[in-house]
Amino acid sequence: MSAIRKEDVLAAFRHRAATRAYDSSKKISDEDFAYILELARLSPSSVGSEPWRFLVVQNMDLRCKLKPVSWGMATQVEDCSHLVVLLAKKNATWDSAFLRAGLEKRNLTDEQMAKTLAVYKKFQEYDIAIDSPRALFDWAGKQTYIALANMLSGAALIGIDSCPIEGFEYAEVNRILAEAGAFDPEEWGVSVMATFGYRAKEIKPKSRKPLDEIVQWIE
Repeated sequence: MSAIRKEDVLAAFRHRAATRAYDSSKKISDEDFAYILELARLSPSSVGSEPWRFLVVQNMDLRCKLKPVSWGMATQVEDCSHLVVLLAKKNATWDSAFLRAGLEKRNLTDEQMAKTLAVYKKFQEYDIAIDSPRALFDWAGKQTYIALANMLSGAALIGIDSCPIEGFEYAEVNRILAEAGAFDPEEWGVSVMATFGYRAKEIKPKSRKPLDEIVQWIE
């Protein structure tokens, strides 16, 4: 694989900005959006759990239902090329069928399966000390943000704009999507959303803290 120039990556990161106004006449190609979804699929997750699903909401009627309860994307929901809702798995305990199914894909022996599940049990109950269904869902939600970051960054590298969105009424968004049959609310919940497309206007350069304020070396 040929090396990607650091200068090109940094240029894409400097250009990337939360895009709140999209050019509705410009749509992302099927090929390019398949690439963005593949970046999400290939993302790492805690203990390889992959506790996520990705809803690509292109139905405009459904988008318009989300708009009144999604103030963070009120200016984008109708004009963005693609809207993605990232779902996090509920009830993904170390002994759940969901996590076991993921392990079974690795063709583990019975002994390896038992050892791996014991590690997962210790991790969830002691190391990270998940003590409630909410804490378990939050752990799964953290994993979706890894996929989100990869989607945003990978999109920027090929000139596609995006905006991560937490500005919405979570209960209402969950209700609307669940009632539309998008997911089973007993098994999944909305973690975060993101819009993708092409900016309608230039965005002023972002402001970030200098490295010496946020990095501490321990040698």
